Amino acid sequence: MPVRILGPAAPSSIILPFFSFCVPAGFPSPAQDHMEGTISLDELMDIRAPHTYMARADGDSMIDVGIFDRDILIISRGRSAERGEVVIAALDNEPLVKIFDRKDDQVVLRSANRKFPPRYLLESEELQVWGVVSFSIRFHGRY
Repeated sequence: MPVRILGPAAPSSIILPFFSFCVPAGFPSPAQDHMEGTISLDELMDIRAPHTYMARADGDSMIDVGIFDRDILIISRGRSAERGEVVIAALDNEPLVKIFDRKDDQVVLRSANRKFPPRYLLESEELQVWGVVSFSIRFHGRY
């Protein structure tokens, strides 16, 4: 799945109300009675500028881990990738989002969609891991 880099995340001073209940899909509940306090999206998504940046997903190779076409990904470049983590990487300078894995001493980039086979890194290829995906944001507009 290719990605389009959007840029670094900037700190925000916006604080939003936080409600301690799950939103029912049936009958409404008076929300004000359940207000727990406030929350910062920076805290919630562990946004630590300049070590955090955003990219937009393109395609459907990661749908089984909940990353869909056009989702915005929150990426931390402040730590190394471990096996099983979703990463933003460049394979021969082409950015992509995949699950980072190893088989024996070989790096494997896995999709999260059965339609796409695993991608074994060849000796002639260059892989740079740009960061670990920690969150995704999806737009829920008009349906």
